[in-house]
Amino acid sequence: MSETVGQSVSEVNEMAKTNLLGLSRSKMEAFFVSIGEKKFRAQQVLKWIHHERVDSFDDMTNVSKALRERLKQVAEIRGPEIVSSHFSEDGTCKWVVRVTSGSCVETVYIPEGDRGTLCVSSQAGCSLDCSFCSTGKQGFNSDLTVAEIIGQVWVAARHFGNVPAKIDRRITNVVMMGMGEPLMNFDNVVDAMNLMMDDFGYGLSKRRVTLSTSGVVPMLRKLGEVTDVSLAVSLHAPNDELRNVLVPINKKYPLAQLMDAIDFYMNSLPDNRRVVTIEYTLLAGVNDQPEQAEQLIELLKDVPCKLNLIPFNPFPHSGYDRPSNNAVRRFQERMQAAGFNTTVRKTRGDDIDAACGQLVGQVNDRTRRSQRYIEARQLEA
Repeated sequence: MSETVGQSVSEVNEMAKTNLLGLSRSKMEAFFVSIGEKKFRAQQVLKWIHHERVDSFDDMTNVSKALRERLKQVAEIRGPEIVSSHFSEDGTCKWVVRVTSGSCVETVYIPEGDRGTLCVSSQAGCSLDCSFCSTGKQGFNSDLTVAEIIGQVWVAARHFGNVPAKIDRRITNVVMMGMGEPLMNFDNVVDAMNLMMDDFGYGLSKRRVTLSTSGVVPMLRKLGEVTDVSLAVSLHAPNDELRNVLVPINKKYPLAQLMDAIDFYMNSLPDNRRVVTIEYTLLAGVNDQPEQAEQLIELLKDVPCKLNLIPFNPFPHSGYDRPSNNAVRRFQERMQAAGFNTTVRKTRGDDIDAACGQLVGQVNDRTRRSQRYIEARQLEA
């Protein structure tokens, strides 16, 4: 009783409401059972939330009025607050949304022919500190809840209109490549991805939902036990010495362990034709030389993969430069000559700071990393 002192009954009830936006099918079924309803209600409500993008129980016309009134008392459909929207000349869209911690995260939609890829964040800030990534320089505040992760898909889908999950849609792919390291927020990310792939959610195939990791080895091995989504690995260096600098988590989980974990995950997939995407940000004079290309060929020679080269997108005081187009082309041609399917990622949305590595949001940094970074840059000046 002490917790309710000074609070009205309505305030206490509001605090206790369950946000249905963040419930997977199994958890939605458990919720309805807990309030004395049949499991099939979960399917009805999931379709209203994720197919029709409604946020009001009054809109659920095939749900009885009595149940709608009951749901108003115990539940809500609350998406993240949209702080701002930005639209690039190349069709890229970026939404800045505020999450419960007060921080803001960013979600980016990238159209490309008949493909529409949504880049979704998993944390407010990032708990890692890759040296070439502006997101990491913002520090870290919190993991996102399931509702805050899937809510980014919901926000984008609402922008494009109500499109049933089984016909052509604007969002064809979702990549967990936004702010944060997805495997450091394991349970919430897995639940959100399950909603993305659920027919009563967004109906995406496992090939069209991709999780990108910098190499949290224990959680990558665990991932193979619970899902078979597509995998991308942020490699960025072909040897431990360089990767320790660019991707500091490599000091804890060096390349040999990472390669074993990738092999474990890929072997856990029921389809042995699938490959891992290796992401490699090219930094001028750092990892874009013929020597690194040869080392990368040796490292990946037994890995079923495709290679995605990402020319560095500069940000203030990063200490790195974008490689020349000739350097990028030479690196690509060497990898292709060695038999690797190698593409160069086009820079999209850089006029709205939506390019790869540029997502920063507004992070209430509880690690003080952002302050230390600013102070270091001031000393250099």
